[in-house]
Amino acid sequence: MEKVLFGYLAFAILASAFLVVFSRNAVKAVLWGLVMFLHQAVLFLTLQAEFLAAIQILVYAGAVLVLFLFVIYLINLREELKWPRFLGTYPLAFLVIFFFLVLAGAGISGFTPASPKGSLSPQALLSQGHTRLLGEHLFREHILAFEAAGVLLLVAVLGAVVLVRRIREEEK
Repeated sequence: MEKVLFGYLAFAILASAFLVVFSRNAVKAVLWGLVMFLHQAVLFLTLQAEFLAAIQILVYAGAVLVLFLFVIYLINLREELKWPRFLGTYPLAFLVIFFFLVLAGAGISGFTPASPKGSLSPQALLSQGHTRLLGEHLFREHILAFEAAGVLLLVAVLGAVVLVRRIREEEK
């Protein structure tokens, strides 16, 4: 049963990611992204990572997709953009994708998982819990990346506010 659920989740994540990329309507692409993020959250739940599932829903499905929607509505796309010159590159793109899939398959065929070492071993996860270990790992070993992500999100929000203010001032 677990393999069937994993197979469904993997297929749904890949299909919705494909629809995000190839959707001609920007709002529909964001909604397909929401479907993808929700399936990823369920995948995290099957791995017993409840905290990551909650963060997936709150941050990505909540904040990031709402930010995408705000940007889409601020741009005010009235017509869908069509680029007929790119239609001839689809066979080449599929050939490149096939090459990377073969390369990934060759890499995965010889893969053997390493023995768990350090603070994120399965025994530590069972004894202390995912949330505590993730927090310690983020704030001790990856504090610079964590702070940089926070500053980047703050700049994105401030940029959206400045864009909205400029548009409103031009309308007056």
